[in-house]
Amino acid sequence: MQKLLRFSLLLALLIVPAIAQRDIGSVEVIADNKTLPVRVSATTPELNALALQAFGTHGRYRVVASGFAYDIKFSAVTPTQVRVDVVKTAGGASVVSEVVTGANVRNALLRAADVAVAKTNGLGLRGYFASKMAFVSERTGKKEIYTADILFGGVQQITRDNAITLGPRWSPDGSKLIYTSFYKSGYPDIFTIDLGTLQRTTFLSLKGTNSGAHYSPSGAQVAMILTGTGSSEVWLANAQGRIDARSRLTHSDLVKSSPCFSPDGTRLVFACEPGPQLYTMPVTGGTPTRLTSGISGYCTEPDWSRGNPNRIAFTMKDGGNYQIAVYDFSKRASEKVSKAQFDGVEPSWLPDGRHLVYTARSASTNVLCILDTETGKSTPISPKSFGSALQGSVWAP
Repeated sequence: MQKLLRFSLLLALLIVPAIAQRDIGSVEVIADNKTLPVRVSATTPELNALALQAFGTHGRYRVVASGFAYDIKFSAVTPTQVRVDVVKTAGGASVVSEVVTGANVRNALLRAADVAVAKTNGLGLRGYFASKMAFVSERTGKKEIYTADILFGGVQQITRDNAITLGPRWSPDGSKLIYTSFYKSGYPDIFTIDLGTLQRTTFLSLKGTNSGAHYSPSGAQVAMILTGTGSSEVWLANAQGRIDARSRLTHSDLVKSSPCFSPDGTRLVFACEPGPQLYTMPVTGGTPTRLTSGISGYCTEPDWSRGNPNRIAFTMKDGGNYQIAVYDFSKRASEKVSKAQFDGVEPSWLPDGRHLVYTARSASTNVLCILDTETGKSTPISPKSFGSALQGSVWAP
């Protein structure tokens, strides 16, 4: 019972009240001179729809029928290959013509679209269309983990624990997920699952709550929250789940959650009461340093961008609901980046350091969306027909 009570306190930091909202997830932004007008087309109806959907999520681009700066065309070559041809309208010069190979024709088009983004965006952005996503859904009646591509193609149910599963996070090589589940003991323990074989392995099952597991960039360490000492503390384990007395990084009675590594693996960011607020500390230990200040009295669920190491996305309380914000080390300041009436929670960066996946939440459902942090444009990616989808976690090849 004590273990469940502690886990309930932890969930109070992660799951906050929702509000009702029509057209959940959609926020349109008026195009301006910071967007690139492009024409996008493909040789089959299926690929054409996919290409339009992809570029429709990207805040740097505005898909138009005329007056475009670039003409981007996709052609199916084989069942696993797509050619991308990009022509610059002014002068008609070819920007790129390349055949791209993927796992299937859909994946090949998404990879080819990333090539087009890299060649045309003009800001040094990496493409994100070939990214993969793990997430949680209750479509079976229980919270289970699924994977899909970033536009919700190829959805696959990964766990069949028939229990509450939470917080899936990718290994750096994309071969497995680490997550919290009530599966084996009826209490929150940490498991890994191999995505090739779907074999589940107990990573850590100790007295108290075991949650919030997150791999280091190298995959050699895992940060997590353990409560076996009587308080929620940040711990580090090796890749096999082994810990010792030196693995404990924090020492206080304050409630902590959501540890995440810096892109170089030398620091951690996590949420800590009172508030909560965000703090950083070296992975070798030391005194935590408060990061967020002034923007909100409630800041949690941090995710450190690998595409732009200066940026940490997080969830903040904003009046009567919750929004996504970004802390920028170069500015030493935080800024609210979502602009909607519905709740925005659980951010996970896409590889370009500009866009992220987050959960748009209403009183009746959860929808996964792509958010452009520069403009506030939000585009739903999980279809209504799928049902509730939340806690998205992104992996980029």
